[in-house]
Amino acid sequence: MTLTAAAGRRIGEDGPVRTVEEHQAAVTALLPLLPEETVPLTAAHGRVLARDVVAAVALPGFDNSAMDGYAARWAEVGGAARQAVRLPVAEDIPAGRTDVVPLAPGTVHRIMTGAPLPPGADVVVPVELTDAGTDVVEIRDSPAAGTHLRRAGEDIAAGDVALAAGSALGAAQLGLAAAVGVTELPVRRQPRVLVLSTGSELVAPGEPLAPGQIYESNSLLLAAAVEEAGGLPRRLHFVPDDVEQFLATVRAELATADLLVTSGGVSAGAYEVVKDAFRALGTVEFGKVAMQPGGPQGAGTVDGVPVVTLPGNPVSAFVSFEVFVRPALRRALGHTSPDRLRAPARLTGPLRSPAGRRQFLRGYVEGGEVSQVGGPGSHLVAHLARANCLVVVPEDVTELAAGAEVDVVLIEGALR
Repeated sequence: MTLTAAAGRRIGEDGPVRTVEEHQAAVTALLPLLPEETVPLTAAHGRVLARDVVAAVALPGFDNSAMDGYAARWAEVGGAARQAVRLPVAEDIPAGRTDVVPLAPGTVHRIMTGAPLPPGADVVVPVELTDAGTDVVEIRDSPAAGTHLRRAGEDIAAGDVALAAGSALGAAQLGLAAAVGVTELPVRRQPRVLVLSTGSELVAPGEPLAPGQIYESNSLLLAAAVEEAGGLPRRLHFVPDDVEQFLATVRAELATADLLVTSGGVSAGAYEVVKDAFRALGTVEFGKVAMQPGGPQGAGTVDGVPVVTLPGNPVSAFVSFEVFVRPALRRALGHTSPDRLRAPARLTGPLRSPAGRRQFLRGYVEGGEVSQVGGPGSHLVAHLARANCLVVVPEDVTELAAGAEVDVVLIEGALR
C-alpha cells in the first residue's frame, strides 16, 4: 500500500508535511476490521462485542419486591398514617420461592427483597414502618400505591437488544449478559502486535551501563499501551543499528502478526536502521507530521503485514502511539468510540507553542483546570508518568495565557 501526502507526493520527498489527520487516516487504513470469534462469558472481559446480543428473558422476569417488608393491598393499609392498622400475616415469601399464593383480602404477606410479588398486592410496606410482626403485624404508615415494586420487564424486555455491537465488555456489560442468560459472546479477535525497539545504545534493564548506553524502555511502554488498547503484544528483543539483523528479526516473526510497531530509527540521522531497511523494500514510506513531539513517522506494509514506525524518544513514541496507533487498533476491534475522551480545561499558567505544529503537552487536569507537567522535551519520561492528560495546542496558536481554555485528551495510568 502506498501512502501519499495530500497533494499526491510521497511524504518526505519535497511534498508538504502531512497533517495529523492525514497520517491518522493512513494508519487507520492499514488495519481492517478484525474477524469475529466466540468466547465464553468468563473470558470476555475487556473484549469488544462483534454483534448485537438480544435478551432471551425480561429483567426483572417477574414482579418482585424492592424491599424487605409486607406485601399488601394499599386500600387496606393506606390510612395507617392516621391510625395504625393490624393485619394477619398469611404467608412468608423469601427470595427464590416459586409457589406464591395470591394475597387474600384482609391479610398481608411478609416478603423479602427480590421475592415474587403475590397476585393482589399493589404495595410493599417496608419493615421499618411496622412492628415486624410474624403472625400479626402492626402497620404504622404506608407509602403510596405501587411503591417498592419492581415490575417485570421494567429494566429490559425479552427480545430487546441487551448489548449492542461495538460495546466494550466491562463489569456492568458482563453482568447484564449473565442476567439475560448468555453463556458465550461473539467478539472481535484481539490484534496480535509485534513491538520492536532499535538502537545500538540500548541495554536491557538491570544490566551494567557503559558510557553512552541507556536502558531500553520503549518496548515495555508500547507493549503496555497495546494491551490497554485491547491488543495482544509480543515484545521482540531490541536490535542494534544493523539493517540485515533488523530485517531478519522482523521477518522471523511477521507471519503470526496483525501489526508491527517499531520505535527508533526513523529520523534524519546517518544510522536510521528502520528507515534504511524498510525503504529498500519500497512498501513503507517515511516523512514528517506537523506535530510535536512525534514529527518523524512511517507507515506501510512488510510482507503484507501493516507496519507503523514511531520515533525513538519515549515521549514521542507514547504520544505517537496515542495519536495514531491506539485509535486504529480500537477501530479494528470494532469500538463504536475508538478515541480517548476529551474535555475542555483552563490553563493554570501561560504556555508557548511553535507555529505550524500541533503540540501534545503533558498535563495534569483536575477540577476543570490543567497544569503543564514538565517541559516539551520528548525525553522527559518521568514527567509523562505524572501526567493524566495531553494538552492539545492547535498549529496556529503560539501563545496562551493563564486561564485560557484548551482541549485535553484524558489518558490512563497516570501517577502523581
